[in-house]
Amino acid sequence: MTDMEHPKSLHKDQELLETLYRTYAHDGFWQRLYFLHKRLAWQTVVGGAELAKRGLDIVISGLLLLALLPFFVVIALCIRIESPGFPFFSQTRIGRWGKPFKMYKFRSMVTNAEALLDALKDQNESGAGVIFKIKKDPRITRVGAFIRKTSIDELPQLWNVFRGDMSLVGPRPAIPREVAEYTLDDRRRLDAVPGITCIWQVSGRSNIDFAGQVRLDTRYVESRSFWLDIILLLKTIPAVLFGKGAY
Repeated sequence: MTDMEHPKSLHKDQELLETLYRTYAHDGFWQRLYFLHKRLAWQTVVGGAELAKRGLDIVISGLLLLALLPFFVVIALCIRIESPGFPFFSQTRIGRWGKPFKMYKFRSMVTNAEALLDALKDQNESGAGVIFKIKKDPRITRVGAFIRKTSIDELPQLWNVFRGDMSLVGPRPAIPREVAEYTLDDRRRLDAVPGITCIWQVSGRSNIDFAGQVRLDTRYVESRSFWLDIILLLKTIPAVLFGKGAY
């Protein structure tokens, strides 16, 4: 873009640069020291919060993986007995800043679920075409319906958390074809590490439309903190027990 296209915007940018220069770029020793102090304080707060979040993820996911191993075996057997095939399901999802990774779940659908998707697209009950949701999805098995209702199908993602692909709390990771349809505002969700639970999952789950999910995820990204993660983890317990909005 040329200077003639947005003269007002360029003028404001110039004013901002001059203001910052007057405030921080003087040759005075104390002003330079103040600027360095402010920058170091900001880096310490942000870096400390990220470190605490990662530490919580490693400890909790590691302990839960060990404790739940026998339960994982039972669920895997139940899935395999009803629907022949591998009991786990992996799918490419998009992580922080657009980085793809393999996300793991217990398989809740028939093995050819992806192939059947095209025939069901006209039954999509989601208000936005970006995501696909129907309450009585014929691809879901009986065991699958139970583990989805209780969120048991999400438990293998503890391995993703332990690896660092995901966090315990964060926006749910989207599939590539959904991200391809994101607007610029929607892409703000990618500024945080994706999580097993998120703010909209404890506020209504699938009952919240896509636009509402984006707004809540954006709110989380803008105000996330270690203590907010703790609160959302605690709120996840009753949300899972009552299963409101899960399908």
